[in-house]
Amino acid sequence: MKRRAFLKNTTAASALSGLGILTLGSCSGSKGKHITILHTNDVHSHIDPFPKTHSLYPNLGGLARRATLVDTIRKENPNTLLFDAGDYFQGTPYFNFYGGELEFKLMSMMNYDAATIGNHDFDNGVDGLYAQLPYANFDLLCANYDFKNTVMNGHVKKHKIFTVDGLKIGVYGIGIELKGLVNKELFKETRYMYPYALAQDAEKELKVYEKCDLVICLSHLGYDYENRNKPNDLVLAQKTEFTDLIIGGHTHTFLDKPTIVKNKNEKDVLVNQVGCYGINLGRIDFYFDTLKNVNSNGLSITV
Repeated sequence: MKRRAFLKNTTAASALSGLGILTLGSCSGSKGKHITILHTNDVHSHIDPFPKTHSLYPNLGGLARRATLVDTIRKENPNTLLFDAGDYFQGTPYFNFYGGELEFKLMSMMNYDAATIGNHDFDNGVDGLYAQLPYANFDLLCANYDFKNTVMNGHVKKHKIFTVDGLKIGVYGIGIELKGLVNKELFKETRYMYPYALAQDAEKELKVYEKCDLVICLSHLGYDYENRNKPNDLVLAQKTEFTDLIIGGHTHTFLDKPTIVKNKNEKDVLVNQVGCYGINLGRIDFYFDTLKNVNSNGLSITV
């Protein structure tokens, strides 16, 4: 399988097919700073690689391969963050037997930095999600779910700030409407709030008040829909002002490179999603000059 991975505009980006190829990005001669963002979405409890006989994804994926690749990239650039855009649960017997414990333990071993919450992460109920929290050594982020009257109250943050090489990276989460996707008995009193305004509040908090150098959204809204009234990442990007990157999930959209969308101020927002089942690992590289401005770079590598 061959794909084109592009380092484009303010970023270097690639979807790494089968977790087998490392994309190397460089900013030759730059005295600035280099931040690498790695991400997954909709892994759906796929711990093992697909069998060689699989009709769609023969011998692709697998958490051990992903862990090896992530470790290699971190050695290349220690200034690396790893995120997930939701639906880490449900899809193989590992979830049926262990209820999410194994997924969170392995994500913790890989040192995920944060994740948002997908609809399938409620498949054992809000109580089932809560029961697995002791195994998650990373934060769950969601700005538009109100868990006030549930056991998850106080266990999900709206956003988090990471300081990497002197740069402040602000990350917030956005979740999909649960009604119609999840039985009410499972999500109980969890309250979904319309996402666009909550995203704007979160990004403003991170950029204007916290002075973050980079703002990232972990979204489980979905990339795009025929129904234009359904919240999605492309429209979310258009309605933002300070978000630099939207890492998406839910629609299992395979993108070879991020989609570039103009925000409300006509500035570029990157929207990326890497399919499903851990087949691909997303990589985005940001290069900052000495004034903390993001540099443009272009590079094309065959994967």
